[in-house]
Amino acid sequence: MFRKSKLKKEINACKKKIATLEQKRSRSQAALVSAILTHQDPDDNDLEFFNMFTEQINKERDRMQGLTKELEELEK
Repeated sequence: MFRKSKLKKEINACKKKIATLEQKRSRSQAALVSAILTHQDPDDNDLEFFNMFTEQINKERDRMQGLTKELEELEK
């Protein structure tokens, strides 16, 4: 029982972290889209931030999926 509540809290924490990371990524994404629309080369820093945040989001999603799977196993 304790494990279930702990997993639920961790899953919620993952969701919040993903939302925060997506907000940060959207800033660099907007700069990249703007550069593309104005036919300019995107700034290397914006590209680096976008890739870094995307990688962190993917890792957090993978973690959340593992936690969700573990929770589903406990609820069976």
